[in-house]
Amino acid sequence: MSIAEHEFGSSSTDIKLAVVEGYLQAFTQALRPHFNHLWYIDAYAGTGERTERVEAQLGSLFDAASPERIERRRGSARIALEVAPHFDQVTFIEKNARHCQALEALGSEFPGRNIEIMRGSAEDELRKLIQGRSWASKRAVVLLDPYGMSVSWRTLEMIQATKAIDVWYLVSLSGLFRQAARDGRALDDTKRAAITRMFGTDAWDAEWYQRTEKTDLFGQVDEQHQRIADVNAIEAYAMKRLSELFPKVLKPLRLDNGRGVPVFSLFFAVSNPHPKAIGLAQKIAGHMLKVGNSSQVRP
Repeated sequence: MSIAEHEFGSSSTDIKLAVVEGYLQAFTQALRPHFNHLWYIDAYAGTGERTERVEAQLGSLFDAASPERIERRRGSARIALEVAPHFDQVTFIEKNARHCQALEALGSEFPGRNIEIMRGSAEDELRKLIQGRSWASKRAVVLLDPYGMSVSWRTLEMIQATKAIDVWYLVSLSGLFRQAARDGRALDDTKRAAITRMFGTDAWDAEWYQRTEKTDLFGQVDEQHQRIADVNAIEAYAMKRLSELFPKVLKPLRLDNGRGVPVFSLFFAVSNPHPKAIGLAQKIAGHMLKVGNSSQVRP
């Protein structure tokens, strides 16, 4: 296996990346005349490409059979480097050493470009990056495409405080649904802490769960703690919390697993409170989110 092998994704991944690519392309075109410091930050960069396993297909009267195959497709890192006009600075954050090697090889294909690879925890390195410089004269886009629920609320607060960074944030609906057990008594301290860390508050418990008490014939009280929030309510809560932090958050693009089961929601948030900044970002991102929604094939 080469250092660039990174197998993951589905048709939803293709849609997500197409939406982000369309935004990045329009972002640099619109802002290039006004800013000399345009940044792209990929907090979970991977390798720059992904491999996807395509299942074998049986033959039919009209089509020949095809064996299982591996397809190579562009990842977010390569997509960002291929945007034109290009970003003045591209920063990749990646914890895996082999993936960092692949990113270095990718960077060598773009000589003369300012490409930085930060090896380490996405949260730690992203916070260092944000704190280590002034953002007043810069405009940036950060892609938060985490493994599970690893983005903390504190990191989102730091991004918003720059007033210069637009955010594409892939929220794991399936991860939240798994952690938020239907029977609240199954919510251990670890699960509670994970959800609270992600949203910056434990108020989700009161919104997602209903507590009732039942008394049996012998006077014994049984306290029920049942989740009443479905996946729509959980997504709506994520929207509500992000909207309490960022000046503008767009209705997300929900991505499913190809069988109609919701897996992720792709959110877009604007850090800059200026009406012109919000208007431009909303115009570009809103269009791309509509394109992404129309691209999904429903079962």
